[in-house]
Amino acid sequence: MAKALGSTPEDEYQPNTRLLAPYLVGNVGLLFTNREPDSITEYFAGIAKTDFARAGTEATRTFTVPAGTVYSRGGDIAEEQDVPMAHSLEPELRKLNMPTSLVKGKITLQNEFTVCKEGDALDSRQTRLLKLFGVATADFTVQLSAYWSAATNEITKIEAMEE
Repeated sequence: MAKALGSTPEDEYQPNTRLLAPYLVGNVGLLFTNREPDSITEYFAGIAKTDFARAGTEATRTFTVPAGTVYSRGGDIAEEQDVPMAHSLEPELRKLNMPTSLVKGKITLQNEFTVCKEGDALDSRQTRLLKLFGVATADFTVQLSAYWSAATNEITKIEAMEE
């Protein structure tokens, strides 16, 4: 993307678009619009999507699966409103270091099992377990960094939005 905007004054797409290059690092994107910057900032400030955590992120809560029959939500909701986890997932749970066994066709735990503790960095095993139990703990947002104005040919840095 940075290459398309130009790297020198001679090859840039429009005046000063090359100055956006330092902002195009990592997991970023470009938005092209004729709307006012304030309306775009306001729009993205109101967007947040809860999703499953990724490896390396910090656990926002402690999640423990109680001993006994393992339910699909891992004890997050009452047993009367939940269903036992499918027996076909038992090998997957064991592969993820959860000490389960099959008893009369139901996945069971002899002791409670802590998947993650609040504040700890999550590894891929923990994020997979959280996803299997339907625990979405991450809020994904769009952080605006800077914009280029065709009217002024200037780059304006946007201060980080409060979470």
